[in-house]
This record gives sequence, C-alpha cells and structure tokens, in this order.
Amino acid sequence: MNKIGTKRIGVLAGGSSSERDISLKSGTAVFRALVDEGFCAIFLDVKDDICDIIKKNKIDVAFIALHGKFGEDGTVQKMLESIGVPYTGSGVQASKAALDKIGSKEAFVKNNIPVPRFAVARKGKALTADVDSLGWPLVVKPPLEGSSIGLSIVKDRKALYEALEKAFKFGPTALLEEYIDGRELTVGILDDKPLPVIEIVSKNKVYDYEAKYKSPETEYLVPAPIERAVFEKAQALGVEAHKALGCRSMSRVDIMADKDGSLFVLEVNTIPGMTERSLLPKAAAAHGLSFGKLCVKLVENAL
Repeated sequence: MNKIGTKRIGVLAGGSSSERDISLKSGTAVFRALVDEGFCAIFLDVKDDICDIIKKNKIDVAFIALHGKFGEDGTVQKMLESIGVPYTGSGVQASKAALDKIGSKEAFVKNNIPVPRFAVARKGKALTADVDSLGWPLVVKPPLEGSSIGLSIVKDRKALYEALEKAFKFGPTALLEEYIDGRELTVGILDDKPLPVIEIVSKNKVYDYEAKYKSPETEYLVPAPIERAVFEKAQALGVEAHKALGCRSMSRVDIMADKDGSLFVLEVNTIPGMTERSLLPKAAAAHGLSFGKLCVKLVENAL
C-alpha cells in the first residue's frame, strides 16, 4: 500500500477568480483520475468558505486545482496550513511570488535568469518608462492574472493606452514586456526535475486564452523539435526559475526562444492546468507517466 492508503483526498476547485471555469475543468479531471486509480477522492467547489468545507468533509489531504488569485497566491495554502491539512504544490511564499509576474521577473534577474526587457505602468500615473526602448510590438498584461487573461499585443502608443485600460480592469498595475518573436516553449517540473520540453504552435501571434482553451488548431509538440543544446538549456532554465522562487514538487515554466536560439523565461505557474489540453500532463505522458499516475504522485508528494 502506498502512502495515500485510505486517506480522503479533497480536490479543491472553482474558487472566485477570473479562472474559475478553467479550475472546475482541472478539478473534475483530477477527481475522476484519482477515483479511477482507486482512491477516496471528493470534489469540493470552494470559494472563501474553504475552512468550513474542509472541516465538514474531513479531508486528510488537499489537491489544489484552483487557478489564479486565492488558489495560486498563497491564500489557500496559508488556510490549509492553519488547520493542519497537507496540500499539493508549492508553499505560501513561493505561490505568492510566482503569481506576481513583476516580482518574479525581479527574482529571475537577481538570479541571472534571462527575461524579456520589461517596465511597469501604474493606473492614474503618467507612464514614465521609455517604452520605445523596449521595442515594438509590446506585450501588455496584468501582473496577477493567469491564462493570458487581460493580455494584449500592441504595435504603437495608441494601442498601448487601450491595452493598459484593459489590463487595469484587473488591478492598479500593468506589465509592459518586450515581445520575443520566436518559438514558444514550456518546461514542466516534477519532483523538482525537468520533464521533456514542449513547443506550442498557435495560429495566433501569442498563445492567448483562445489558443489555450478553444482553438482546435493549436499544436503541442512533445518533445519539442529543437536543437539538443537549446532543449537542455530550456530544461536547465526551467529548474533554475522553479528554484529561484522557492517552488516545490511541480510547476510549469514558460519560455520563449528567439530566432537566434536565445532563451527568455516568461513566468512560472505553480498550479498548472490539469485538463485534457494542459501542458504538464502532456509532458508527464511523454516521460511515461499517465495522467492518473501524475495525480497520484502529486498527492504522495503532498504527504
């Protein structure tokens, strides 16, 4: 018998963030996989009543499938620690650090991890950054959202201000980032080690919400058909970024490769999607680990 035994696994999904629908899909897939693997799992649609729900259902371990704020910013992790329930994924501080795209970039720079050039804009204040030095087009996005929500690609200053208004709907700051014209890669991290690199091929100029969750034309190439040296460098950078933020067990690191093969880390996701289209499960499958076995391993790691 493995360490899970007869423990009650609560799959926490839903939440109240802008990624609620995606979270419900992830949670449903995880719940079904754990049940199919023969374990005692219960699906819990939570909002801010998590402590009451957990106590009522008497779970022994939590599988966090909550995306965005509340689930990925350390809030749920802190609640679970306060009532003594172990949970999947990274701890409070690493979760908070990874969700903050501005803070995480600063941590990457501090650790000599290459990132696109960037600047920060604040609502209600004049734009002081020399955006022209970043080059055009620019990527504009809210720093505390996932799944490319609120993201825009802009080619000039007029479009920039429209994109800033869009980003400010999600908070008082916006991240302006150099657009890297190249190949989009992602590196799944499991047991703090890299999985095979995936290349994402999207018909859109950027791997946005539509490309991630709706478009049937988005392709995922596993393992990525790139030079061996670039492949290994991407894996190494993935682990470095994961460790720079203090992540544990698993994450997914998004990376861009420019036309010269230079790599730039975009962000780290501490609770990657767990749907049929999701990237961490695809990378794990390429490594010989089924979706069900991946879910079991993550619960074992939590324990």
